[in-house]
Amino acid sequence: GQDPIRERLEVLIGAAKQRNEALCHCLFSGPPGLGKTTLANILAKAMGSNIVVTSGAVIEKPGDLAGVLTHLQTGDILFIDELHRLNRTAEEYLYPALEDFCLDLMIDSGPSARSVQVKLNKFTFVGATTRVGSLSGPLRSRFGFCCRLDYYEPPLIAKILRRTGRLLNLDLNETAAMEIARRSRGTPRIAINLLRWVRDFA
Repeated sequence: GQDPIRERLEVLIGAAKQRNEALCHCLFSGPPGLGKTTLANILAKAMGSNIVVTSGAVIEKPGDLAGVLTHLQTGDILFIDELHRLNRTAEEYLYPALEDFCLDLMIDSGPSARSVQVKLNKFTFVGATTRVGSLSGPLRSRFGFCCRLDYYEPPLIAKILRRTGRLLNLDLNETAAMEIARRSRGTPRIAINLLRWVRDFA
């Protein structure tokens, strides 16, 4: 599914690989359960990179973010889910890391306070949000690629269900897959949960 997004990402990935550079920063938005986290993992696999996964709600202060950023290797992907829940102070701290791959750290306080700049390895930042309108303009402008994931049509959901059925050792035929797909509100996560219920009931 998500063919238009996949086609654009294939161009981005191909170009980044040819130049031997990290992928540009990407923002995925859309309702829950449509595959934003899965897509971030697919990006990492396609680029042959490691992925570091965290959530906006977990990063409470700039120091939390600094710890993650300084451990990233060249080409790594930092994925932050629920980006709209990121603390505003931490968000501003992120700007120079995204643009110039550096961190401005304040050491000590009062008269002895001084600023130290730490260079970071070139990484790719991937953000996911269900509320893109809650993100600030300055943060949105730092993404080179933004897209919104749409709901899936029943035939595509049925295809996902047949794959999940094979993983669960279920003999799922086309008719059964379509019956579940029509009730999944176009969302793979709901469809897979329904499939598990059907399996348990059967």
